[in-house]
Amino acid sequence: MRVWDSLDSSSAISFSSSSPPIATMTENPNLQRALLQRLNELNPISVFDSTKVASIELGPSAPSQESLDLASYPSVTLSSGQKILARLLVGADGLNSPVRKFAGIPTRGWDYERHGVVATLKLTSSGFRQDRGDVAIAYQRFLPSGPIAVLALPDDYATLVWSTTPEKAAKLKTLAGEDLVAMINAAFRLDNVDLEYLSSLDAGHVEELDWRSRVIRVEEDEAHIPRKIEKVQAGSIASFPLRYRQADSYVSSRVALVGDAAHTVHPLAGQGLNMGLSDVQSLTNAIQFTVKHGGDIGDEMYLERYNGDMWMQNNRMLGVTDKLHKLYGVGWRPLVGLRSVGLKMVDQMGPVKGWLMKQAGGIVP
Repeated sequence: MRVWDSLDSSSAISFSSSSPPIATMTENPNLQRALLQRLNELNPISVFDSTKVASIELGPSAPSQESLDLASYPSVTLSSGQKILARLLVGADGLNSPVRKFAGIPTRGWDYERHGVVATLKLTSSGFRQDRGDVAIAYQRFLPSGPIAVLALPDDYATLVWSTTPEKAAKLKTLAGEDLVAMINAAFRLDNVDLEYLSSLDAGHVEELDWRSRVIRVEEDEAHIPRKIEKVQAGSIASFPLRYRQADSYVSSRVALVGDAAHTVHPLAGQGLNMGLSDVQSLTNAIQFTVKHGGDIGDEMYLERYNGDMWMQNNRMLGVTDKLHKLYGVGWRPLVGLRSVGLKMVDQMGPVKGWLMKQAGGIVP
């Protein structure tokens, strides 16, 4: 992986291939298929397709002392009219989590006033590949309006993640295919003045980039910048607002939150999915511990093992990404110089880089 600053091209940090690798890229449908296949293997599990959650409320009180009191149990009503009572309700339902609202768990944070633009890209050739066919290079360049990253996928495809202002994000989504390709290629090659001019155009980006490429010498070295993008896969471009959110707690009585329902992180470090998977692993461990010791899996005392394990760990990652976003969003020259010196120093510190790679790869001690 190579990361560099557009305001100082000499300020860069590179992470060489390692064992285990820093990350493995796969498309979301592959994860979904694997999870569904695993669910089919784990009988008895009920999957409710083509339905929505209509409401979540507490279950009924016991009509008599001999009856089971379900007043503390979450009761989920589906759009089909079916009701499900749960000893433990796991909210993996995203940023605007209805489960979190039902549990009355507040969140804290702010909006970044930035949008993330994502798309699937086709490379011109066997870009990103090193000597080993299964090893690839990821690239990230910090621009004044936000970082742009290209992450390799199999068969000369790649994923784009571009954090920028809402206005620029909206314009990128309206560009013709060849102009959008030119803008992405320019974002890794041109200086900020030229890039700002191209961003102001409604069309003609291909011609502008061709002219500037002839006038300005750009080193087409795969060790420093990605191979040129050939096209953007039709229908793959989308955008979403970037936010910082952290729930005050990941648990309450008979409720646990995981993933974006519990926290929302800036995508500059690519940690959103890793954090969510770590949540699931930790919650699974807490449930296994509870069952092994004969406890109630919905008891907040046992769920606190998960909260104590993950809340502070995720809070550290949220803090790091938030501060990096703010640090690289400043164009004040003295600060640019200081962060450049810092990045160069880190690039020379093997143990520090090794620790950063483990964090980025979700390998947390």
